[in-house]
Amino acid sequence: MYIIPAIDILDKKVVRLREGDYEQVTQYEVTLEEMIEKYQSQGTQYIHVIDLNGAKSDFTNQEYLFNIIRKTDMKVQYGGGVRSIEKVQELIDAGIHRVIVGTQAITNPDFLPQLSKAICGSSKCSDRVVVAIDVLDEVIKYSGWMESSPIKLMDYVDKCLNLGFFRFLCTDINKDGKLGGAGIELYEKLLDHSPFIKLIASGGVSSMKDVEELSKIKVESCVVGKAIYEGKISIEEIKNWNLQSLISI
Repeated sequence: MYIIPAIDILDKKVVRLREGDYEQVTQYEVTLEEMIEKYQSQGTQYIHVIDLNGAKSDFTNQEYLFNIIRKTDMKVQYGGGVRSIEKVQELIDAGIHRVIVGTQAITNPDFLPQLSKAICGSSKCSDRVVVAIDVLDEVIKYSGWMESSPIKLMDYVDKCLNLGFFRFLCTDINKDGKLGGAGIELYEKLLDHSPFIKLIASGGVSSMKDVEELSKIKVESCVVGKAIYEGKISIEEIKNWNLQSLISI
């Protein structure tokens, strides 16, 4: 299992939100460039970047983000306001390694089938596209976690699998931004339902013990953000874990 450091950007600042609430923002005195440089110098291969402005259909951050991303050799997993096939292709063309899709995939029943045809013709869906599933008490939430989907969680997973999407970024909203531990129970249910999915766990990771617990249930990787900024997990610990993971593959 691989640890993917997360960087959330709001108004070109590195921040974290509590439970996705834009009114509960913690801003950190570090730039995106500085964070990427730290991770890259420690040998990290992947990084998770979320444009929180883009999530609100405000793309004023995008040029700033792209200029920085183009300068790095790191593989960037990117999300925030990706609501069209054209936007997915634009991001891939800009050098984004994996594009995260969320709200549009849930609200527009034609989006994933169209995306599957457009993207999977040249490569596997799961290699370039990550389907985000934000879950609160097994209910799928979208639009910044303000709306609830009537689609049952496992039915949605099955729909994605049937279209060729196998990699999921699952956020347990109950855990996000609280440093209270990962949503092990939720991830176990998903993996019990579909053991072969490539699951990226997100939310609540507060220590290397949480990372170890996620590794035991065979998630592919986990996203860690606030725990790094709050000094709960060090970049050195991430480096050592990821190196060991690569050796074990």
